[in-house]
Amino acid sequence: MKSVLFIPARYASTRYPGKPLAVLTQPDGTKKSLIQMSYEAASKVQGIDAVFIATDDERIADAAREFGADVIMTAESCENGTARCADALSKLDYTPDLVVNFQGDAPLTPPWFVEALIEAVKADPSVGMATPVLRCDPDTYGNFVEDRRNGSVGGTTVVFNQNMDALYFSKEVLPFIDPKKLPDPVPVFHHVGVYAYRPDALAAYVAQPECQLEKLEGLEQLRFLHNGTPVRCVEVDARGHVFWELNNPNDVARIEAALEQK
Repeated sequence: MKSVLFIPARYASTRYPGKPLAVLTQPDGTKKSLIQMSYEAASKVQGIDAVFIATDDERIADAAREFGADVIMTAESCENGTARCADALSKLDYTPDLVVNFQGDAPLTPPWFVEALIEAVKADPSVGMATPVLRCDPDTYGNFVEDRRNGSVGGTTVVFNQNMDALYFSKEVLPFIDPKKLPDPVPVFHHVGVYAYRPDALAAYVAQPECQLEKLEGLEQLRFLHNGTPVRCVEVDARGHVFWELNNPNDVARIEAALEQK
């Protein structure tokens, strides 16, 4: 199964303009951009034949080429990472069996998260799209609740059925839990923003218009659900690693702390 990994990156983020070029301090005191950290994390994934940064911004492209990444320039009209992956795919001179969308704002993503997706798609020919989910520990759940209390949009949660197919994704914390009755383990799953698509599922996505829920939540994966395409959730184990995306400027400190802990 030939697999290609794209890291979609745009400069004009609504919540954090210029986010891919945000600089984070490493445990040894050196500085690296978010996009470089994400590229280095993606390059550790086994079973990937090629890694590309997909962007429409020359500043990001120049920075990526400087640290040795291959770049595919995509259209400015790409409204989200999935659309950007589809556009990047159209610019390849071959069609892979699997396309991986590795978020450029999640440098703490362990390689085995993506490897689990690849294995899930290989194992079940009926799966057109898969994404990892991670059970929240009490600290991560607390971060979700704190962000909402402070009016910030943090990570995404997901609920799924008995077959592990997603029922809904939201930037709210789902399901609601009475804080006085928080179960152990916490029954809240953090959606890790990585996707593995078969090319036909990706083509079907861009052929459909944006749906209302996708627009309201700002979550592209809801278009798949709206149009009846199952999204297989693959539970992964953090193995003691802290996972958090860089969604807001205050997440820089969280990620730097996680790097120090790691």
